[in-house]
Amino acid sequence: MRDLKIFSAQTLALSLSTLVACCSYSSTSYSQSTSYPTRPIRVVVPYPPAGTTDIVARLLAAKLTIALKQTVSVENKAGAGGVIGSDLVAKAAPDGYTLLLGATGPITVSQSLSPKPNYDSIRDFAPISIVATVPTMLVVNPKLAATSVAELVTLAKANPGKLNFASTGSGATPHLSGELFKLMAGVDIKHVPYKGSAPAVTDLIGGQVDLMFEQIPGAMPFVQSGQLRALAMGSAKRVGAYPDIPTVAESGLPGFDMVAWFGLLAPANTPGDVIKRLNAEVTQIMTTQEVKDKLVSIGAEPQASTTAEFSNTIAAEIPKWRSLIEKLGPL
Repeated sequence: MRDLKIFSAQTLALSLSTLVACCSYSSTSYSQSTSYPTRPIRVVVPYPPAGTTDIVARLLAAKLTIALKQTVSVENKAGAGGVIGSDLVAKAAPDGYTLLLGATGPITVSQSLSPKPNYDSIRDFAPISIVATVPTMLVVNPKLAATSVAELVTLAKANPGKLNFASTGSGATPHLSGELFKLMAGVDIKHVPYKGSAPAVTDLIGGQVDLMFEQIPGAMPFVQSGQLRALAMGSAKRVGAYPDIPTVAESGLPGFDMVAWFGLLAPANTPGDVIKRLNAEVTQIMTTQEVKDKLVSIGAEPQASTTAEFSNTIAAEIPKWRSLIEKLGPL
């Protein structure tokens, strides 16, 4: 509270009554937020079920349900490359009961894809914590005559405009991975956007599209079953869980590095002590061996951050992606 000032006799009565009212309001507000949560919480995933964001969100929600002693459910609100679900949370009541499992695409990339974005990622969200990072992985339909990045580039150059690549939505990391690949390899491959990972992977398996950059958790089960073929990882270094899969960078495109992050956010102006409580619980969850082992097993790297570190990541990545998008041209 601000230091009390010395008031004149004429204003003392009014000042005291105002002070009592303010203290009463603050006490009520503090009591409500420190008892948080008193009812179920929903975590919005801005993509369909079964994708990487959804997998991470459901793992986190299950652990938060135990930690907070309230049901934490996952709600999928897909569309527009994650923008629809993210916009829903940006405009939700800032009470801590509607959260977002956000991702690189709708939080940082989206800010450069439209002259008037639906929301301002810095102004409209209260970052809680990063929870995981996941590299993209280049996968193809097994019938495609390419068993390596070099063979794919050769095939694409021999058939300009005839191959196509799927993505989880325009502006998402898989989309930008594909566009960067085209730019660096000097190939013409058509982009086919989907409303999330599951429908894109389904069509890739079915042969409706030829290739895709997808996060490891969403693609690896199908690679292991033989329904997809993995050509390379999009990260700068090989992934520890899958050391036999080379990177795009070491396969002829040095400097290629596409890794997505996933993090928990709340609407801006959510009470500070609610954000602090959620950050503490998420940090504890992400450092447990069970959660770390689960995420590593699906190709994700568990993370935990302070709210300030998460805010700084968002602020730093917006201009980074804007620079890349300007180099790529119209998407």
